[in-house]
Amino acid sequence: MLDYGVKNRELFPENQPDGSIDIDLSSGKYVKVWQGPQHPGITGNMSLELTLLGDEVMESKTHVGYLHRGFEKLMERRRFINNFPLVCRICVPEPDFNEYCYAAALEELAGIEIPDNAQWIRTLIMEMARLQSYLMWIGGQAGSLGMGIIGQWTLYCRDKVLSMFEELSGARIYHIYIIPGGVRDNLPPGFKGRMIETLKEIETILYDVERVMFNNVVFKTRTRGLGYINPEWVDEYGITGPNARAAGIPRDIRKDNPYAKYPALEFETLTETDSDVFARARLRWRDTLLSINLIRQIIDQTPETGEFKAKLPSMLHWKIPAGETYVKAECTRGEYGYYVVTDGSGYPRRINVRGPSYTHAVTLAEKMLVNCNVADVAGTLVSIHTYPPEVER
Repeated sequence: MLDYGVKNRELFPENQPDGSIDIDLSSGKYVKVWQGPQHPGITGNMSLELTLLGDEVMESKTHVGYLHRGFEKLMERRRFINNFPLVCRICVPEPDFNEYCYAAALEELAGIEIPDNAQWIRTLIMEMARLQSYLMWIGGQAGSLGMGIIGQWTLYCRDKVLSMFEELSGARIYHIYIIPGGVRDNLPPGFKGRMIETLKEIETILYDVERVMFNNVVFKTRTRGLGYINPEWVDEYGITGPNARAAGIPRDIRKDNPYAKYPALEFETLTETDSDVFARARLRWRDTLLSINLIRQIIDQTPETGEFKAKLPSMLHWKIPAGETYVKAECTRGEYGYYVVTDGSGYPRRINVRGPSYTHAVTLAEKMLVNCNVADVAGTLVSIHTYPPEVER
């Protein structure tokens, strides 16, 4: 088996001393093809420019498209509160981490302390966001390898979570529920009980997913050894989240740099060691069950009523003292962070968003897809879990 991501000099004598390949398209040996964006193995408006020798990938270049772009400069032209409908678009499947990081950064710069009850609700929101995102990913990973039934099951489960978001915020995708000073409102009456029933149904289906997906000989044969990420690459390429944990490196900001109400929750950082597509899928499945457990803990400890927002000045005339900060959180793909600079005016001076997709979809993907069979490109790409708007932010 080839070591994915390392060019094999014995097979390709035209390799250069630095390991690169001298690709001469005019020789007729190589062919250039595009995969995506209209492809089930491409996560969003992204395309891969692949150079093939037979059915083997010799070179991969990422083209992320032009959807949902330029957010950072747009935010500098809007008042602080007007940016909340905007930050959601940076990561459509899980906008709540953008809401949290942006709000927490502004609160730190403005010296605002949010109520305890609001901290619990924020933690609940982020774990619900993690749950629905993982459910969509599991279906996508299975679908990229021809197991369509798994996607039908997990998207049904995701819709159940989105219905709970709709009950909570009035919206299924862009919730805009986390705001400066706390959240928009307390939990609706009966919400906790309905959430618990939803979790029971999802948990049952997840064990069906385990039997049908992870015990399937075709899935195991195709994914074990595929898309290997060398643990030495983790620091070199800035790999975070499940991609790092599946390589045996226990990195989870919820544990390493606790925020919100995570210090009050009992959980361990999950890891795998094989660092291939199968290990990353297995880890995310386990993480999904962990999110269910955390939501149950949060619901048990969240007060029925209480202050849900700190008192703030008029949002349209809010000025924040000059300063800078970096706030980060653990999303489903790893470290999500906001670097915010203020100058004392009613507008941000500078905002930089750190999403995991840039390092994973560009530098990592372009390295690990070399020597991959073209039939396995989709499964490998989905396994590193990326969202293109984070790259074109």
